[in-house]
Amino acid sequence: MQRAARALFSSSATPTTRASESSTRRRLKRHTNNGSTKVGVLATTASIAFGCCYRFVSMASSSSSQSFTEYAMTTTTTTTRAAAAAAGEHLAYEKCLALLASTPPTVALPYHPTQTVQNVVRIALEEDVANVGDVSSLSTIPEDLRATATLLAKADGVLAGEHLANEILSIVDEDIEAFWQKRDGEEIERGEIFCYLRGSARGILRAERVVLNFMQRMSGIATLTKKMSEAAKPARILETRKTVPGLRVIDKWAVLIGGGENHRMGLFDMVMIKDNHVAAARGIKNALASSTTFLIEGGEKYEGVMIELETRTMEEVREVCGLLEDAGTDTSRVQRVMLDNMSMEDMRDAAGMLNKFGVETEASGNVTLETIGGIGATGVTFISSGQLTHSVVALDISLNIENNQ
Repeated sequence: MQRAARALFSSSATPTTRASESSTRRRLKRHTNNGSTKVGVLATTASIAFGCCYRFVSMASSSSSQSFTEYAMTTTTTTTRAAAAAAGEHLAYEKCLALLASTPPTVALPYHPTQTVQNVVRIALEEDVANVGDVSSLSTIPEDLRATATLLAKADGVLAGEHLANEILSIVDEDIEAFWQKRDGEEIERGEIFCYLRGSARGILRAERVVLNFMQRMSGIATLTKKMSEAAKPARILETRKTVPGLRVIDKWAVLIGGGENHRMGLFDMVMIKDNHVAAARGIKNALASSTTFLIEGGEKYEGVMIELETRTMEEVREVCGLLEDAGTDTSRVQRVMLDNMSMEDMRDAAGMLNKFGVETEASGNVTLETIGGIGATGVTFISSGQLTHSVVALDISLNIENNQ
C-alpha cells in the first residue's frame, strides 16, 4: 500500500493529476443539504487525496516527535501542511481515506417550518460586527495574512456544534478550512485538540466567538443529555420548550446529538392540554372534546398533530383512564399522558394503568441526575427535563491561533 501511495501521491504529479486535483477540490467545495451546510471544511480533502496520504504515514512513523506546528511550518508544500492539519500527528492511512467522503451531519437538524440555521448564524454574526466590522482585527492584522488555529477541549464532554461551526465558517469566509478530528456526538477529553483551522487570520478571528458560543452551549447540552439519557433507561429523555429565544432549533439539535429525543418543537406541532387549559375549558373532558373537534375539522392542516394530556394527581389519571375506556369519547388523537410532579409510587401506579390503553406516558418535574434513575424504573415511556436547556453549563472550549503562514 505504501509503495502504491508513494507513486500516486508523489510531489512530482503530472499536469493531468494536478488538473484532477483542482477539479476535485472544486467539487468538494459544493454545499450539501440539511441546511445547506457548506462542506468546504472538507474542501482540501482533495489535497489529502492527491498529495498527502502517504506523507501522513511518514509523519507518524518518522516525525512523531514533531508537533503539528513544527511539522506544518517545515513542510514545503501547502498540500502537505493541509495534510498535517487534517492528520494531527498520528493519522493512519485508512483514516485519511475516510476523510475523503463529504458526509451530512451525524445527527440531522430537527425540523422547524420557519427557522433556519443560516438565519440564526447570520443574526449572531451581525450582532458581533454590526455594520462596522471587527475593528480589533482590521486594525492589527494585514488583510492577506493567513493563519492556522486549533480548537481545544478544556473539559471532558460530548462534542456538539461541529456541523454548525462549518456553517459559520463558510458564511464568514468560504476559504477557511477546518479539519475535524472528532464529529458531533463523539466524546472529547480535556487537553484534546479536536479541530484544526486554516485560512484568513481575520476570518478565523471574526468567526471565533460565534463558533465558541454555539459550540460551548451545544456541547454542554449534549454532555448533560448523554448523562441523563443513560441514567433514565429504559425510559427516554426529552427536553422542553425552555430554550433560549431564537435558539430553539439549535438547543433541540444539541439534545439529539447527546442521545436524547425532542419534545414538541413549539405550540404548533402538538396539543398539550395543561392545567391552565383545563381550568379555562372547565374540565379535562371538555378540553379534550374541544381539541379533538378542532383538529379533525382542520383537516390536512392539522393532520398528524396529536394530543398530550397533563395530569397532576391520581384522581386526574383515573379520569383520563375513564375517557380512554369510554367508547363514546373520541380519544383517537390522544398520544401521551403527562404525569407532573408525582411521587415515585404514584408514577408507577399511573404508568401501569395507562400502559393498558397503549398511550405513552411522560414523567415531568423534579428531574435531576440523582432522581432520574428511579423515575425511569417506574415504567414511564419518557422523562422530560427543562434542565437540559434552561440551566446549561457550557463546556469549556478555546480557539488558539498557532502560527502565521
